[in-house]
Amino acid sequence: MIVVAGEALIDLVPAGKAPDGGPATGPGGDLPALLPRRGGGPYNTAVALGRLGARAAFCSRVSTDGFGESLLAGLRDAGVDVSLVQRGPEPTTLAVADIGADGSAGYSFYAEGTADRLFGLPGALPEAVRALCLGTCSLVLEPGASAYEALLRREAERGVLTLLDPNIRPGLIADADAYRARFRSWLPYVSVLKLSAEDARWLGGSPEEWLAAGPAAVVVTHGGEGLTAHTRSGGRISVPAPQVEVVDTIGAGDTVNAALLHRLAGTPDGLAAAPDGPDAGAWHDALAFAARAAAVTCTRAGAEPPRPDELS
Repeated sequence: MIVVAGEALIDLVPAGKAPDGGPATGPGGDLPALLPRRGGGPYNTAVALGRLGARAAFCSRVSTDGFGESLLAGLRDAGVDVSLVQRGPEPTTLAVADIGADGSAGYSFYAEGTADRLFGLPGALPEAVRALCLGTCSLVLEPGASAYEALLRREAERGVLTLLDPNIRPGLIADADAYRARFRSWLPYVSVLKLSAEDARWLGGSPEEWLAAGPAAVVVTHGGEGLTAHTRSGGRISVPAPQVEVVDTIGAGDTVNAALLHRLAGTPDGLAAAPDGPDAGAWHDALAFAARAAAVTCTRAGAEPPRPDELS
């Protein structure tokens, strides 16, 4: 089983274009029309794993409001186990998405006093858990961030493969230097660090530096230019991104997380050793699979990861 831990929220995304080519507006005509969509980096990763056919579970704290019920329904529809989800009466976090001309998304968050911020460290995860994935807002916003950090350290120490996707949201980080220091403190407990080229620039480090701190591999996504895996043994494996017509990039990086875990998390020792000898092909296969899956996600509005029959 693969456990994904972190926030579930509602993205408010532009409803499309008006007949004149500009953004669609609401009834008043002066505000953009927005559609609610299920989201959150960890949530999207869990849904993508379920859709790909992996045995996955989601570990978070979700509101009992209508949005929270919809988020749980989306997980169940994807075949994701929700038995590790905590519930609370606080509202669901909202993220307002601003889609650029190239399909890239920026976000403004409404997260004060929301349910997912009050996540508490759960008891021991099931013995069947082979991998744990964390990242995004959940490792920034306290008090939940400390609980997620404790979960990362505890599960890594008992041998669970861990994937960290920092998925930097600068608007949520009050002290950039303190966050960067905290990020470095996580690396000894991380098996695979996956991040975008933009995240890497913001963090101010390099794959070589991060590998020396602990991870077996660092996977960097380069948008339309593809993905690269840097390994502790000095290997560097790259694959191109399929060329598609991009609607938006919401959920693309989360789909990469899911695809990598789906292909490589079955045997944690094998993942660490994959760059050596003939197993180097496993990295190329996993990266190519992740690139295809993310490309499909980019062809659809919002975070809508693919199912296996869409990846032939």
